[in-house]
This record gives sequence, C-alpha cells and structure tokens, in this order.
Amino acid sequence: MSSITYDVFRGSAEGRIVQGQTTQTLGHNEVFIETTHSGLCGTDEHYLKAGQVLGHEGVGIVKSLGPGVTAVKVGDRVGFGYTHSICTACNNCATGWDQYCENQKQYGFHDLDNGSFSYGAVWDANCVYPIPEGYDSANAAPLMCAGATVWTVLTEYGLRSTDRVAIMGIGGLGHVAIKLAAAMGCHVVVLSSSESKRQEAMDFGASEFHVFRSGGPAPEGFKPVKHLLLCGSAGVDYPSLLPLMATHGTIYPLTVAFEPARVPMLSLVWRGVSIQGSLVASRQSIRSLLEFAARKNITPTIMKFPLNAAGIEEAMQTLREGKMRYRGVLVKE
Repeated sequence: MSSITYDVFRGSAEGRIVQGQTTQTLGHNEVFIETTHSGLCGTDEHYLKAGQVLGHEGVGIVKSLGPGVTAVKVGDRVGFGYTHSICTACNNCATGWDQYCENQKQYGFHDLDNGSFSYGAVWDANCVYPIPEGYDSANAAPLMCAGATVWTVLTEYGLRSTDRVAIMGIGGLGHVAIKLAAAMGCHVVVLSSSESKRQEAMDFGASEFHVFRSGGPAPEGFKPVKHLLLCGSAGVDYPSLLPLMATHGTIYPLTVAFEPARVPMLSLVWRGVSIQGSLVASRQSIRSLLEFAARKNITPTIMKFPLNAAGIEEAMQTLREGKMRYRGVLVKE
C-alpha cells in the first residue's frame, strides 16, 4: 500500500506550535482520516513540550482503508479520541472496559505522530465513531474527550435520574456535565466559586446553584448529594467536600493532579463515601453519548479557531487565560 503524507501540528520544547509533516502506511484495520475539526483540551497543555502531535478530540472524513477494515467505509464522517488502538483480546476489551486495555495506545503515551491537531490521522478502525447525521462536527469534537469523560460517570457508576447530582466547576467539563445530567432527568446542583455564572448554569439545566469554594464551609441549608463530579481545579480540599455528601455518596475527580491529595479516610469510612476514579471513556460509552446527544440535541458551548499553528496558539492562550467559553474547537478552513 502506498504511503500517506500529511501535515501535523506538534508542540515543541519552547512551548510553541510547529507545523510539520508525517508519512505513514496503513496497517491492518487502520484508516486514514482527513481531519476537519479538533477540540482543545487541558491535557494538550500538559503535552505541549513533548514534541508530539497534539489533540485527541477529532472529527473528520475517512479517506483510505487499510487491510481488513469492515467497521467503516470511505466517505464516513467519524470522531476519534484519546485511545488510538486496542488489542481486542485482553479481558478488559472482552468485558467492555476497553478504556483499560492492557495493550492500548493512548494519546500522549505511545504515538508521537498521530493526533487531531493535524490535517490527517491514522487510527485503528475499532476506535473511530460514526457521527450521527445532522449533528454538527464542531459540536461532536468536544464529545470525544470532555463529553465522554463526564458521560462515563453519568452512565457507568449507578447514577439514577432520581438522584441529586452535583457538578463542581462550570468549564469545559462542567458545562457539558450539567447539560447531560439535566437531559437524563437528574436534579442538578451546581457549585461554583463565583456568583457570576448562576444564570448560565440555570440556562444549561441546573436545578440549584450555590457559591462554594474548596476548603470553605458548606452553603447554608445545603441538602446532601448522592454524586459529586469535580470538574474544576484539580487541587481539591477533600475534607471540605464530606459535608456535601449523602451517606454512601460518591465523589468523582475528573481533572488531573500530580500532587498527592489529603483524603480524610476516617470520615469516608464513617459515612460510606467513596472516591471513584474515571478518566478515559470506553468505545461503547462514546457511541452511546453521540446517539444521546444527537437525539436530545445537546451541544457543548464552543469557541471556534482556525486549525493552523496561529489558531492553535490563540486557542491555547485563551484557555490559559481562563477566557474559553467553554470548549475550544479548531476548524480546518
């Protein structure tokens, strides 16, 4: 099979975005996708100086098929996310928890030449997702990571539509979580450090809004919640969260922190409260999210930027300055 050469955008040791090229040959069950849209994630900032192609919230058109591909065809519009490939053989894949596949390739760990900050990508056909007809590609891109991350929590850990579900932080993750949880019928409680986002939160579907800062006291008269999604700053004071939780409630930290957290073990045990890790979505979770979002017409709130070096740098600077409302999407012109 002939090689495919396409333009990509890498981070650099200087923290700049550099345009370059990569050449690849399609292997078994691989597809070449012409990228049209890419979401921007805080994780891209973590890998900015690693010298790799950035981005893991892609949408594009399948242009070429490698040997053995049956899941998609040329011309399909598909999304591709954090996971590049899976083994399909280990127990995690067999039981549906393929986000924990022992041999998977994930963004930032194994593949330096593939990402959604590009004009093309080579991906395992098992890890691309058809975009529902009529659902805009710019809205689909952030669902590949931000949407999928919160959707996994909302659908995989026993959450019910009758539960009080709290979302802490109204940003790239939090605003999508509010919209999805409200559409599922949950009583959505939003916790924000600022009163300024109250109306937006209510417009997104929140039932309650409270000003709360990690480390501070619980809001006066606050009724405990069954589930608490931490979607804001990664540095969280866990002891201050316990008064917010119902007995046997669960806290979900969805932003990454490299520093150890102080966890009040006695209080957790006494109340039966758990802390549940969840980061990368399974393939089935992403498929069901796309179907649900299209059917309910749920879309992230986005800002668009050109898919080129200058546009990527502008988008990343907007994110650093806290001015992104609420998810950046790069669009190929």
